[in-house]
Amino acid sequence: MSDLRLVLARHGQTQANIDRVLDTVLPGPPLTELGRLQAAALGRELADGAEGTVTALYHSPARRARETADLVAEQLDLAPVEVTGVHEVQVGELEGRNDEPAIAAFRDVVDRWQTGDLDAAHPGGESGRDLLARYAPVVADLRERHADGGTVVLVSHGAALRVVAQELVDHVGTPPPEEEHVANCGRVVLRPRGSGWELVAWRSAVPGGLPNTDDVTG
Repeated sequence: MSDLRLVLARHGQTQANIDRVLDTVLPGPPLTELGRLQAAALGRELADGAEGTVTALYHSPARRARETADLVAEQLDLAPVEVTGVHEVQVGELEGRNDEPAIAAFRDVVDRWQTGDLDAAHPGGESGRDLLARYAPVVADLRERHADGGTVVLVSHGAALRVVAQELVDHVGTPPPEEEHVANCGRVVLRPRGSGWELVAWRSAVPGGLPNTDDVTG
């Protein structure tokens, strides 16, 4: 078994999270002040060895992910690297909405993905297969690039990382909790097992005991 650990970390809070807006188009909004505190707390936990020695730090092209990675990097003395393909689920016609019908429609599609219906799609947006087609190759590349071990952190997005993590471990080891939300700067920790991945930890809470946001996605 490889000594590699992959930490899929969610970004810090944004105003869209507070307003419960479906906000998925790049580059997206910046972090709030609380979001910056959450990111710094994530960095401190990682620097203290919570997931082993961090040897590389990556982030999605979204502004909120880049800002989170920059704050984490200050604690780790690492240069963050942007990778494409790991941005949030694209919700199409639901973009910018925060009304209950839109939120219910978004959750229905994500719930269908988590029960195996990857062909379900947001109206004018992505299906589960679309998400996996762009996200999973990045994870495979990071696994190959860091085959010698260490902890690799990828700052990404709540719905995307939750669905991808479940799919990666679905057939190997213990599957993750299907309905477990990942709060701002929460994280999912995986390690290689055979040709797949094994779940190490599903840390859904905000690090450092900081407040959580009852948001939808981002």
